[in-house]
Amino acid sequence: MANSEPATLVITHKIHTIHRSDYEQWLQRIIPVAQHFEGHMGVNVIRPSGDDETYTVLIRFNSLDNLYRWTQSAERKQLVVDIKPILAGDDVLEVRPGAEFWFTPPQAGVSKPAQWKQFIISIAVIFPSTLVVPLIWGFLFPQLKGTLPGHFLNDATVAGLMVYFWMPMMTRIFARWLKAR
Repeated sequence: MANSEPATLVITHKIHTIHRSDYEQWLQRIIPVAQHFEGHMGVNVIRPSGDDETYTVLIRFNSLDNLYRWTQSAERKQLVVDIKPILAGDDVLEVRPGAEFWFTPPQAGVSKPAQWKQFIISIAVIFPSTLVVPLIWGFLFPQLKGTLPGHFLNDATVAGLMVYFWMPMMTRIFARWLKAR
């Protein structure tokens, strides 16, 4: 496959306040459809905070090719047609290659979280992970303790947990705090 690097589709929708429940119902329809596409790796929804009515939906795929198949699918195109009447603007798409995309994407009128906040969230995930993961692998495979394969196993596990589990969860939980100035 030519584009085998993970990729994230960033969808930004601005809606009118009165349509928030309609949009939430639409999300309940589109997310399961996206999950059935080859290479789907997860969805994060950053909901509006305060007076802002902007939703940011992050859909991760294991490759740019699989992400493209999703964006060009008849299913997605129909779902976009369905939601168009309640949007206060266009269906804004951005593709972010790579697996490093964790924090709120830069968009018009919204700034990235302060670097110190990104640091706090990152260290809150890295510190406990680097303590617990080696204990677990050391218990399961004591012969690998202190070896190069053992270090690789620990590092790969911590990185995988960060990219696919902890950071998406933490950025969802702390979305308001990350956005606050």
